[in-house]
Amino acid sequence: VRDFVQIFDKQSWQSEREIFNTPGMKHENLLQFIAAEKRGTNLETELWLITAFHDKGSLTDYLKGNIVSWNELCHVAETMARGLSYLHEDVPWCKGEGHKPAIAHRDFKSKNVLLKNDLTAVLADFGLAVRFEPGKPPGDTHGQVGTRRYMAPEVLEGAINFQRDAFLRIDMYAMGLVLWELVSRCRAADGPVDEYMLPFEEEIGQHPSLEDLQEVVVHKKMRPVFKEQWLKHPGLAQLCVTIEECWDHDAEARLSAGCVEERISQIRKLLNGTTSDCLVSIVTSVTNTDLLPKESSI
Repeated sequence: VRDFVQIFDKQSWQSEREIFNTPGMKHENLLQFIAAEKRGTNLETELWLITAFHDKGSLTDYLKGNIVSWNELCHVAETMARGLSYLHEDVPWCKGEGHKPAIAHRDFKSKNVLLKNDLTAVLADFGLAVRFEPGKPPGDTHGQVGTRRYMAPEVLEGAINFQRDAFLRIDMYAMGLVLWELVSRCRAADGPVDEYMLPFEEEIGQHPSLEDLQEVVVHKKMRPVFKEQWLKHPGLAQLCVTIEECWDHDAEARLSAGCVEERISQIRKLLNGTTSDCLVSIVTSVTNTDLLPKESSI
Protein backbone atom coordinates (compact mmCIF):
# COMPACT_ATOMS: atom_id res chain seq x y z
CA VAL A 1 0.00 0.00 0.00
CA ARG A 2 1.42 3.39 -0.96
CA ASP A 3 1.51 6.22 1.55
CA PHE A 4 -0.46 9.43 1.31
CA VAL A 5 0.47 12.56 3.29
CA GLN A 6 -2.01 15.31 4.16
CA ILE A 7 -1.19 18.55 5.96
CA PHE A 8 -3.75 19.70 8.56
CA ASP A 9 -4.58 22.58 10.86
CA LYS A 10 -3.95 21.79 14.52
CA GLN A 11 -7.56 21.07 15.57
CA SER A 12 -8.31 18.74 12.65
CA TRP A 13 -4.97 17.00 13.05
CA GLN A 14 -5.53 16.35 16.75
CA SER A 15 -9.10 15.21 16.25
CA GLU A 16 -8.34 12.82 13.42
CA ARG A 17 -5.23 11.45 15.12
CA GLU A 18 -7.28 10.68 18.24
CA ILE A 19 -9.92 8.83 16.22
CA PHE A 20 -7.31 6.83 14.29
CA ASN A 21 -5.60 5.88 17.56
CA THR A 22 -8.83 4.55 19.05
CA PRO A 23 -8.66 0.77 19.67
CA GLY A 24 -10.19 -1.25 16.85
CA MET A 25 -9.84 1.35 14.10
CA LYS A 26 -8.08 -1.11 11.80
CA HIS A 27 -10.70 -2.37 9.34
CA GLU A 28 -10.63 -3.06 5.61
CA ASN A 29 -13.38 -0.47 4.99
CA LEU A 30 -11.77 2.32 7.05
CA LEU A 31 -8.80 4.30 5.75
CA GLN A 32 -5.53 2.74 6.92
CA PHE A 33 -3.65 5.08 9.26
CA ILE A 34 0.15 4.89 9.22
CA ALA A 35 1.47 7.80 11.32
CA ALA A 36 0.92 11.34 12.59
CA GLU A 37 3.96 13.60 12.54
CA LYS A 38 5.02 17.15 13.31
CA ARG A 39 7.60 18.53 10.88
CA GLY A 40 9.57 21.72 11.37
CA THR A 41 9.60 24.09 14.35
CA ASN A 42 7.49 26.93 15.75
CA LEU A 43 5.87 29.00 12.98
CA GLU A 44 7.17 26.61 10.33
CA THR A 45 5.58 23.52 11.90
CA GLU A 46 3.60 21.29 9.54
CA LEU A 47 1.18 18.71 10.92
CA TRP A 48 1.13 15.54 8.83
CA LEU A 49 -1.18 12.56 8.72
CA ILE A 50 0.21 9.65 6.75
CA THR A 51 -2.37 7.16 5.48
CA ALA A 52 -2.80 4.60 2.72
CA PHE A 53 -3.20 6.06 -0.78
CA HIS A 54 -5.93 4.93 -3.17
CA ASP A 55 -5.43 5.63 -6.88
CA LYS A 56 -9.11 5.76 -7.75
CA GLY A 57 -9.67 8.66 -5.38
CA SER A 58 -13.03 9.57 -3.89
CA LEU A 59 -16.42 8.19 -4.86
CA THR A 60 -17.40 11.70 -6.00
CA ASP A 61 -14.50 11.87 -8.44
CA TYR A 62 -15.04 8.31 -9.65
CA LEU A 63 -18.75 8.86 -10.37
CA LYS A 64 -17.97 12.09 -12.25
CA GLY A 65 -15.86 10.14 -14.72
CA ASN A 66 -17.43 6.67 -14.72
CA ILE A 67 -20.76 4.92 -14.80
CA VAL A 68 -21.09 1.71 -12.79
CA SER A 69 -22.62 -1.69 -13.46
CA TRP A 70 -25.21 -3.28 -11.18
CA ASN A 71 -22.59 -5.50 -9.52
CA GLU A 72 -20.15 -2.60 -9.10
CA LEU A 73 -22.89 -0.51 -7.49
CA CYS A 74 -23.69 -3.32 -5.07
CA HIS A 75 -20.02 -3.84 -4.18
CA VAL A 76 -19.38 -0.16 -3.47
CA ALA A 77 -22.64 0.23 -1.53
CA GLU A 78 -22.22 -2.94 0.52
CA THR A 79 -18.59 -2.23 1.50
CA MET A 80 -19.42 1.41 2.28
CA ALA A 81 -22.26 0.30 4.56
CA ARG A 82 -19.97 -2.30 6.16
CA GLY A 83 -17.42 0.41 6.98
CA LEU A 84 -20.04 2.70 8.53
CA SER A 85 -21.64 -0.19 10.41
CA TYR A 86 -18.27 -1.05 11.95
CA LEU A 87 -17.55 2.60 12.79
CA HIS A 88 -20.94 2.83 14.56
CA GLU A 89 -20.43 -0.43 16.46
CA ASP A 90 -19.53 -0.58 20.13
CA VAL A 91 -17.07 -3.49 20.55
CA PRO A 92 -16.27 -4.24 24.24
CA TRP A 93 -13.00 -6.06 23.55
CA CYS A 94 -11.70 -5.50 20.05
CA LYS A 95 -8.91 -7.72 18.67
CA GLY A 96 -7.05 -7.57 21.96
CA GLU A 97 -6.67 -3.78 21.70
CA GLY A 98 -9.33 -2.79 24.21
CA HIS A 99 -12.73 -1.19 23.95
CA LYS A 100 -13.78 0.24 20.58
CA PRO A 101 -16.54 2.78 21.26
CA ALA A 102 -19.32 3.66 18.86
CA ILE A 103 -18.12 6.49 16.59
CA ALA A 104 -20.29 8.88 14.58
CA HIS A 105 -18.60 10.19 11.42
CA ARG A 106 -20.52 13.50 11.20
CA ASP A 107 -19.27 14.39 7.72
CA PHE A 108 -20.39 11.38 5.71
CA LYS A 109 -20.47 12.19 1.97
CA SER A 110 -19.23 10.72 -1.31
CA LYS A 111 -16.09 12.90 -1.12
CA ASN A 112 -15.13 11.09 2.10
CA VAL A 113 -15.57 7.60 0.63
CA LEU A 114 -12.39 6.43 -1.13
CA LEU A 115 -12.19 3.50 -3.56
CA LYS A 116 -9.62 0.72 -3.73
CA ASN A 117 -8.64 -0.64 -7.15
CA ASP A 118 -11.39 -3.30 -6.98
CA LEU A 119 -13.95 -0.57 -6.01
CA THR A 120 -14.04 -1.63 -2.36
CA ALA A 121 -15.14 1.43 -0.37
CA VAL A 122 -12.97 2.92 2.38
CA LEU A 123 -14.29 5.58 4.77
CA ALA A 124 -11.99 8.58 5.33
CA ASP A 125 -11.78 12.03 6.97
CA PHE A 126 -12.57 11.58 10.66
CA GLY A 127 -11.79 15.18 11.63
CA LEU A 128 -15.35 15.79 12.88
CA ALA A 129 -15.98 12.28 14.22
CA VAL A 130 -17.17 11.81 17.81
CA ARG A 131 -16.59 8.82 20.10
CA PHE A 132 -19.27 7.63 22.52
CA GLU A 133 -17.54 5.93 25.43
CA PRO A 134 -19.62 4.74 28.40
CA GLY A 135 -19.38 7.12 31.32
CA LYS A 136 -17.48 9.79 29.38
CA PRO A 137 -18.81 12.92 27.67
CA PRO A 138 -18.61 12.54 23.88
CA GLY A 139 -16.52 15.68 23.33
CA ASP A 140 -17.44 18.49 20.96
CA THR A 141 -20.96 17.74 19.78
CA HIS A 142 -21.94 21.19 18.50
CA GLY A 143 -24.88 20.82 16.18
CA GLN A 144 -24.41 22.20 12.68
CA VAL A 145 -21.13 20.65 11.58
CA GLY A 146 -20.34 18.73 8.45
CA THR A 147 -21.15 19.51 4.85
CA ARG A 148 -24.34 21.54 4.45
CA ARG A 149 -25.72 19.58 1.46
CA TYR A 150 -25.62 16.30 3.42
CA MET A 151 -27.09 17.64 6.67
CA ALA A 152 -30.11 15.77 8.01
CA PRO A 153 -33.33 17.75 8.59
CA GLU A 154 -32.83 17.78 12.35
CA VAL A 155 -29.32 19.24 11.89
CA LEU A 156 -30.61 21.92 9.51
CA GLU A 157 -33.29 22.78 12.07
CA GLY A 158 -30.81 22.87 14.93
CA ALA A 159 -33.00 20.35 16.75
CA ILE A 160 -30.55 17.57 17.55
CA ASN A 161 -30.96 15.21 20.46
CA PHE A 162 -27.38 14.96 21.77
CA GLN A 163 -27.50 11.20 22.34
CA ARG A 164 -25.34 8.63 20.62
CA ASP A 165 -28.08 7.15 18.42
CA ALA A 166 -29.14 10.60 17.22
CA PHE A 167 -25.67 11.14 15.78
CA LEU A 168 -25.60 7.69 14.16
CA ARG A 169 -28.96 8.44 12.50
CA ILE A 170 -27.55 11.69 11.08
CA ASP A 171 -24.85 9.61 9.35
CA MET A 172 -27.57 7.32 7.98
CA TYR A 173 -29.45 10.23 6.36
CA ALA A 174 -26.22 11.18 4.56
CA MET A 175 -25.68 7.56 3.50
CA GLY A 176 -29.09 7.66 1.78
CA LEU A 177 -27.91 10.61 -0.31
CA VAL A 178 -24.64 8.86 -1.23
CA LEU A 179 -26.54 5.72 -2.27
CA TRP A 180 -28.72 7.94 -4.48
CA GLU A 181 -25.54 9.30 -6.12
CA LEU A 182 -24.46 5.73 -6.87
CA VAL A 183 -27.82 4.74 -8.35
CA SER A 184 -27.85 7.89 -10.51
CA ARG A 185 -24.67 6.71 -12.25
CA CYS A 186 -25.64 3.04 -12.70
CA ARG A 187 -26.24 1.65 -16.19
CA ALA A 188 -28.44 -1.26 -15.02
CA ALA A 189 -31.72 0.48 -15.89
CA ASP A 190 -32.96 1.05 -19.43
CA GLY A 191 -32.21 4.40 -20.98
CA PRO A 192 -29.29 6.85 -20.82
CA VAL A 193 -27.36 7.58 -17.63
CA ASP A 194 -27.39 11.26 -16.69
CA GLU A 195 -24.26 13.29 -15.99
CA TYR A 196 -23.15 13.11 -12.36
CA MET A 197 -24.91 15.52 -10.03
CA LEU A 198 -24.60 16.12 -6.31
CA PRO A 199 -27.70 15.50 -4.16
CA PHE A 200 -30.10 18.47 -4.51
CA GLU A 201 -27.96 20.03 -7.26
CA GLU A 202 -30.88 19.80 -9.67
CA GLU A 203 -33.24 21.42 -7.16
CA ILE A 204 -31.06 24.19 -5.66
CA GLY A 205 -27.78 24.28 -7.58
CA GLN A 206 -24.12 23.76 -6.70
CA HIS A 207 -23.81 26.26 -3.85
CA PRO A 208 -27.00 26.16 -1.77
CA SER A 209 -27.31 28.35 1.31
CA LEU A 210 -28.40 26.99 4.66
CA GLU A 211 -31.75 28.71 4.09
CA ASP A 212 -32.15 26.99 0.68
CA LEU A 213 -31.62 23.59 2.26
CA GLN A 214 -33.89 24.33 5.21
CA GLU A 215 -36.68 25.27 2.79
CA VAL A 216 -36.26 22.19 0.58
CA VAL A 217 -35.29 19.50 3.10
CA VAL A 218 -37.04 20.58 6.30
CA HIS A 219 -40.13 22.51 5.21
CA LYS A 220 -40.95 20.90 1.86
CA LYS A 221 -39.51 17.51 2.94
CA MET A 222 -38.06 17.04 -0.55
CA ARG A 223 -35.41 14.47 -1.41
CA PRO A 224 -33.47 13.85 -4.65
CA VAL A 225 -35.73 12.39 -7.35
CA PHE A 226 -35.83 8.72 -8.39
CA LYS A 227 -35.99 8.36 -12.19
CA GLU A 228 -38.86 6.29 -13.54
CA GLN A 229 -36.51 3.82 -15.25
CA TRP A 230 -34.78 3.01 -11.95
CA LEU A 231 -38.07 1.83 -10.49
CA LYS A 232 -38.55 -0.58 -13.42
CA HIS A 233 -35.31 -2.42 -12.60
CA PRO A 234 -36.03 -4.94 -9.81
CA GLY A 235 -32.73 -4.40 -7.99
CA LEU A 236 -32.62 -0.62 -8.28
CA ALA A 237 -36.28 -0.38 -7.25
CA GLN A 238 -35.53 -2.24 -4.00
CA LEU A 239 -32.42 -0.15 -3.45
CA CYS A 240 -34.59 2.97 -3.79
CA VAL A 241 -36.83 1.61 -1.00
CA THR A 242 -33.71 1.21 1.17
CA ILE A 243 -32.58 4.76 0.32
CA GLU A 244 -35.98 6.15 1.35
CA GLU A 245 -35.64 4.38 4.69
CA CYS A 246 -32.18 5.89 5.20
CA TRP A 247 -33.24 9.49 4.58
CA ASP A 248 -36.63 9.27 6.35
CA HIS A 249 -37.66 12.60 7.87
CA ASP A 250 -38.30 10.79 11.15
CA ALA A 251 -34.77 10.05 12.40
CA GLU A 252 -35.96 7.13 14.54
CA ALA A 253 -37.37 5.39 11.46
CA ARG A 254 -34.02 5.29 9.62
CA LEU A 255 -32.24 2.03 8.96
CA SER A 256 -28.97 1.17 10.68
CA ALA A 257 -25.81 0.79 8.58
CA GLY A 258 -25.71 -2.92 9.39
CA CYS A 259 -29.22 -3.33 8.03
CA VAL A 260 -28.28 -1.48 4.82
CA GLU A 261 -25.30 -3.80 4.33
CA GLU A 262 -27.51 -6.86 4.85
CA ARG A 263 -30.28 -5.50 2.64
CA ILE A 264 -27.92 -4.83 -0.31
CA SER A 265 -26.41 -8.30 0.08
CA GLN A 266 -29.89 -9.85 -0.03
CA ILE A 267 -30.97 -7.80 -3.02
CA ARG A 268 -27.85 -8.76 -4.97
CA LYS A 269 -28.17 -12.48 -4.14
CA LEU A 270 -31.86 -12.59 -5.03
CA LEU A 271 -31.41 -10.69 -8.27
CA ASN A 272 -28.47 -12.80 -9.37
CA GLY A 273 -29.92 -16.10 -8.23
CA THR A 274 -33.71 -16.14 -8.52
CA THR A 275 -36.66 -14.49 -10.21
CA SER A 276 -37.25 -10.83 -9.53
CA ASP A 277 -40.62 -11.62 -7.87
CA CYS A 278 -38.70 -12.86 -4.85
CA LEU A 279 -37.31 -9.38 -4.27
CA VAL A 280 -40.68 -8.23 -2.95
CA SER A 281 -40.07 -10.38 0.12
CA ILE A 282 -37.20 -8.12 1.19
CA VAL A 283 -39.51 -5.20 1.73
CA THR A 284 -42.43 -7.16 3.19
CA SER A 285 -40.16 -8.94 5.67
CA VAL A 286 -38.60 -5.77 7.07
CA THR A 287 -39.37 -5.50 10.77
CA ASN A 288 -38.54 -3.03 13.50
CA THR A 289 -35.36 -5.00 14.21
CA ASP A 290 -33.92 -3.43 11.06
CA LEU A 291 -34.12 0.03 12.58
CA LEU A 292 -31.91 1.85 15.01
CA PRO A 293 -33.75 1.55 18.32
CA LYS A 294 -35.65 4.44 19.85
CA GLU A 295 -33.62 4.27 23.06
CA SER A 296 -29.89 4.80 23.33
CA SER A 297 -28.72 1.19 23.06
CA ILE A 298 -28.08 -0.55 19.74
